[in-house]
Amino acid sequence: MKFFVDTADIDAIRDLHALGMVDGVTTNPSLINKSGRDILEVTKEICDLVEGPVSAEVIATESDAMIAEGRKLAEIAENIAVKVPLTWDGLKACKVLSDEGRMVNVTLCFTANQALLAAKAGATFISPFIGRLDDLNMDGLELIADIREIYDNYGYETQILAASIRTANHMSECAKIGADVATAPPGVIHAMANHVLTDKGLAAFLKDAEAAGIKIV
Repeated sequence: MKFFVDTADIDAIRDLHALGMVDGVTTNPSLINKSGRDILEVTKEICDLVEGPVSAEVIATESDAMIAEGRKLAEIAENIAVKVPLTWDGLKACKVLSDEGRMVNVTLCFTANQALLAAKAGATFISPFIGRLDDLNMDGLELIADIREIYDNYGYETQILAASIRTANHMSECAKIGADVATAPPGVIHAMANHVLTDKGLAAFLKDAEAAGIKIV
């Protein structure tokens, strides 16, 4: 499973990229706002740092305006994936942009029917939001499984990009189900390395090493 980092924080991206943990980046207006930087400037810097797809989201709601914004964003770098919402206008924009050879990430997906429409429209990525479904006492992971089954049934090439990831458990469950990509905040990716037994075991080893006077260098 590919790891995308859901942030516009350059330092956080650089840190994970150095460890080989970044296959791409996703951004949205909220993350850009949090960075406090111009969307074109920060997106260009991310694209220069990361080899894989970098999702940059349109803010228009009407298809023609989405297409114009998508073309503008795609000029930033070759690895831009234009991010459009899963509305009918968003699907129209997806079709046009994908036909032009641009990567398109269709976001805010909450049903298998929506994912099927996005695949038919030529989406490169479909972004089902796990955490937001969980917030409504619905099973976000079940949606990932449903989309995986449908796409496999018909050989759709659209990649399932599991989004709205809240926990390290979400990451491993998405991997077991067969999501192509999971995008998560840097903190969630770091949390994947944590376990109380790892901490306890390391503390015991260090205590014994100190007692034995063990030194390596």
